[in-house]
Amino acid sequence: MVTETIITFLQRAVVQGIPLLYGSTGEILTEKSGNLNLGIPGIMYVGGISGVIGSFLYEQSLESTASINPVLAVLIPILCSIFGSLIMGLIYCFLTVSLRANQNVTGLAITTFGVGFGNFFGGSLVKLTDSEVPSVALTATSNFFRKTLPIADDTGWFGDIFLSYGFMTYLAIIIAIVCAVFLKRTRGGLHLRAVGENPATADAAGINVERSKYLATCIGSVIAGLGGLYYVMDYACGVWSNEGFGDRGWLAIALVIFAIWKPDMSIPGSILFGGLYIIYLYIPGLALRTQELIKMLPYVVTIIVLIISSMRNKKENTGPAALGLSYFREER
Repeated sequence: MVTETIITFLQRAVVQGIPLLYGSTGEILTEKSGNLNLGIPGIMYVGGISGVIGSFLYEQSLESTASINPVLAVLIPILCSIFGSLIMGLIYCFLTVSLRANQNVTGLAITTFGVGFGNFFGGSLVKLTDSEVPSVALTATSNFFRKTLPIADDTGWFGDIFLSYGFMTYLAIIIAIVCAVFLKRTRGGLHLRAVGENPATADAAGINVERSKYLATCIGSVIAGLGGLYYVMDYACGVWSNEGFGDRGWLAIALVIFAIWKPDMSIPGSILFGGLYIIYLYIPGLALRTQELIKMLPYVVTIIVLIISSMRNKKENTGPAALGLSYFREER
């Protein structure tokens, strides 16, 4: 009984943490260029609802869900999610890189817009389906996202813990590892880190600062948007509900600090955050107010890590020096 509870807890921790992993990986890549994108929660909303719209239109075009094409059922939502989150990233870059608007204000505006965008189109889809409940269910499409590895059921506890997830779970881990290798081991990663640390010096060395910021932010936005798609299609079983994301977008930003701006550290960090987020469900006899306090644990842990890393005063444990600052080339 105890073993089954532990396995179930670990599974749920992973499922809870994967949206945070997508969001934090995208934000780390963005912040390494010197852009502080507080619009990640809104971008995750747009990525999620864009995939839902694509999937909804595809399912509606079929005479029966029995004739659904597995490739299109997966490809259409992913492409729509990429397109929607890319547009959001381009808007952020245009305002902060080209027009040099305040990054904090722009990020918060992107979040407000993204949440409103998701709720508006989510509500519109509910009206189109004439559903009695305020949600849109895309079960047929979701089944392909949630399909597990064939050997998961034949490998006991190992399969339950490591192999019982949909493909987007493993995609999130692969993306985090690729980003970590890119930032640490490649010339492009070195150039990007140089832009985030000192854009004037990077510019003098021949690195195109504006292009680097655009690429890093837009790719980071696409990765974060996939986190929104994962939440809807995998975690929520294809059901879109307005305001359903909760504070996961902000937790993803907190995870960036916890992972000390290292994408590979976000992998165990996301599982830890996912576990802390649901641990109250496994503590019997808790009052409602106590449950809400326990939900604060990921933020408390982030603050503790921030304090410890600041006290150690190591450069590799801090964010880019030019983070959140606009670059004015004429002042170089």
